[in-house]
Amino acid sequence: MSDPVFLITGASSGIGAATARRAAGAGYRVALAARSRAKLTALVDELGGSDRALAIECDVTDSDAQAAMVQRVLDTFGRLDVVFANAGRGGSPGGFSGADPEVWRDMILTNVYGAGLTLRHSLEAVKAARGHVLLMGSAAGRGTIAGSMYGASKWAVTGMAYNLREEMRGTGVRVTVLEPGMVDTPFFDEPPEQAMEPEDIAEAALYAVSQPARVDVNEILVRPTPPISD
Repeated sequence: MSDPVFLITGASSGIGAATARRAAGAGYRVALAARSRAKLTALVDELGGSDRALAIECDVTDSDAQAAMVQRVLDTFGRLDVVFANAGRGGSPGGFSGADPEVWRDMILTNVYGAGLTLRHSLEAVKAARGHVLLMGSAAGRGTIAGSMYGASKWAVTGMAYNLREEMRGTGVRVTVLEPGMVDTPFFDEPPEQAMEPEDIAEAALYAVSQPARVDVNEILVRPTPPISD
């Protein structure tokens, strides 16, 4: 089969799952990675079964697991056109003076190191396809939030995207960082009052990858529309 292949980390729910649905609807075969393979089974069935979708158990903080993830995609589908480094996690309250440093550690390993490992292990295949890299940043990585290590981690992702774009210059690979504001996903214990839906960010991702080869959408900053004032 020659249909392009779209790999998504953190694909079991929220923006990752919504992007998988949108990509499958656009004709991509999809590879879905998450820490729990069991959570991906129903989504694989929904997206067309094993001919069109692949579930991969992967902890993005494990380099060997990410290397195996990419190899599994290539062994199954024979190519890799789009990789979306979407896996991430939040922080804890308390700011730099009071937050739990173990939560920081796990968050930074996922949001920064994990995204870097996704790039490290997928870029050779993406370059061969002259494909596209998507990174999950955040509006929190574009502004100042008091005491936010999470925001700092997303500043790092934005920098990673820009530095990667320079590394990929002349290869045909395009790089986009998505920077959403509040999105109603399992990321939050309680639904936010003013938020976008995961599908909104999936649409942004597919907008970027659907542009003609001459167009490189560098970043997409998208926030909820403010409530209408009476």
